[in-house]
Amino acid sequence: MPVRRGLQGEVLARLALVMLVATGMLGAVLVRTHEAHVAELRRLAARALWDEARTPLGLLPPASDAARWWTRRAGGPWVPRGSAGGEGPDRAGAALAEEALRRREALLGAGPAWQPIRFAAPLPDGSVALAWFPPAVPAALVLALLLGGVAVFTALGATLMRRAVIAPLERMARAARGLADGAFEERVPVEGVRETAELAAAWNEMTAALESRTGALEKAVRDLRASNESLREARAGLDRAARLAAVGRLAAGVAHEVGNPMGAVLAFLDLARRAPELSEATRATIERAAGQGERVRGILRQLLDYSRPPKSRAVATPLPRLCEEVAALVRAQRRYQGIEIRVVEEPGAPPALADPGVVSQILLNLLLNAADALCGAATPAPRIELRVRPAALRLRPGEGPAPAQARREPEAVACEVIDNGPGVAAEDREQIFDPFFTTKPVGEGTGLGLANALRFAEECGGRLELAPGAGEPGAVFALTLPVPAPAAGAGAARREG
Repeated sequence: MPVRRGLQGEVLARLALVMLVATGMLGAVLVRTHEAHVAELRRLAARALWDEARTPLGLLPPASDAARWWTRRAGGPWVPRGSAGGEGPDRAGAALAEEALRRREALLGAGPAWQPIRFAAPLPDGSVALAWFPPAVPAALVLALLLGGVAVFTALGATLMRRAVIAPLERMARAARGLADGAFEERVPVEGVRETAELAAAWNEMTAALESRTGALEKAVRDLRASNESLREARAGLDRAARLAAVGRLAAGVAHEVGNPMGAVLAFLDLARRAPELSEATRATIERAAGQGERVRGILRQLLDYSRPPKSRAVATPLPRLCEEVAALVRAQRRYQGIEIRVVEEPGAPPALADPGVVSQILLNLLLNAADALCGAATPAPRIELRVRPAALRLRPGEGPAPAQARREPEAVACEVIDNGPGVAAEDREQIFDPFFTTKPVGEGTGLGLANALRFAEECGGRLELAPGAGEPGAVFALTLPVPAPAAGAGAARREG
């Protein structure tokens, strides 16, 4: 962007030009007036100068103390008269003297006020007398007055202009830069002349309107984001419901078609295992086959649990106690003895309104998954933390990860299962709760554990979710459950207190 001259410099340059032109015009008028006065002076002073020129001995008093006189005979040198000094007249004076001799009459030469006045007169003896008078006003004084007038006029214009125009415009420029940075609360003082005051008032009105519209736009964006999040959750719920319906139909068919034959196979294997004539190797083979059959029966049972969730009985359930019981079950297993498992209860965590058996099953599934992830990745210093804290069952627009802190009464309680293992890969986060999806090796998982846990949590009126990754190792699964409604008497007592 080219560098442009500012308003103050532009206007001052134009004012200086106008002042220079005006002063020049005034000087021209004064010069014309001076010339008219000189013409009148010729008629009035001609006799006095003529008498002085004809009186060589100075019998008459001089017409002016500053005058310098010279005389000259034809072809001779200039002879000073009185205090004229040794130097002769200037070229213009000598020319005027020659013209007076030629015309045989007295001549008066006068120019502008800053030029000298010259008088030449022929004498009866054939010589010529020349007088030189200094200028009425020195040229340096005229130039100084001209430049001084321009300077004073420009300085006065600069002061008035800065106070009336430049300073308000600079304040508006600062306000505009602040507005670009988001400082909508800044206002411009309404002062100065009428035009700048009207401009400042209009600027303030525009800023207020922009602030109001920006606030409304930000609120609309927040509402739109909340609506989009709700739609996304609803769509995910519909997709999950469709998958659940498909798995439910599949589970019912598998249980009907495979369950009864598998029960018969297991019964026959049990009878065969009891035969006394079998060898130990044959009996061991039959027992392994029965174990695999029991594994199939377990998968069928999980399918039935997934398709027909158990009917729960919601009671006030303290989550810290359930967490300690589930942690004790996991600690007792030799495979997980090297894992540190601890339960942390934050202040103000209320009991959950849920079935203790169902909640225990959910927590056990989450804890076993975390322990298997730590063992599979050989995590150094493995640890699992079960953190119980107050929470919100439904997040409001703009709330953060701990929304219940700003609420007077928490409406839910959350239990977070936090481990320092490898975490969940980004490409697996969207399908971690899908039926039959598992990251475990083949033969170690059916992929129904988290799907069942999610279904049980929703049956209890809560939710189960994988917390977003925060750049730290490990995974965080949060089980959020509702809390019992406060009794009317207790609420009244709290209000009175």
